[in-house]
Amino acid sequence: MSTRSRIGLELPDGSILSAYHHWDGYPEWLGRILNTHYNTKEKVAELIDGGDMSSCWTNERWTNDLLDRHKEEYGPQYYSQRGEDSPPRLDADMDEFFSDNEEYSYIFRNGNWYAYDMHQYEDMVAPESVEIPSGALAV
Repeated sequence: MSTRSRIGLELPDGSILSAYHHWDGYPEWLGRILNTHYNTKEKVAELIDGGDMSSCWTNERWTNDLLDRHKEEYGPQYYSQRGEDSPPRLDADMDEFFSDNEEYSYIFRNGNWYAYDMHQYEDMVAPESVEIPSGALAV
């Protein structure tokens, strides 16, 4: 089962450029992957530039609508790799960014990642800031 999330980069004007992330969006995995592998504005911008994705850190790639599980290099698995048109989304502000009902949202701001539990299945009105566990993952 997926843990849907949204990965965003806050721009100087307060708008947020973002991409949807389908698998393992909880802070214990995605938060740590973002901190480990996408920890500069340039790396985050490059990740988001690819658009919506199944995963930002996998060795699986889409080739001719099939999943190729034999790649050795890790990186993003974009929906565009299987022919879908799913570019990044630009939101005017955080309220608009938080409006899509993913389970977790991440914003890269001032050189740091911030994680939010969107409480998708609860009656809470606002997202809750959550801590990203420290430490890199094995991959």
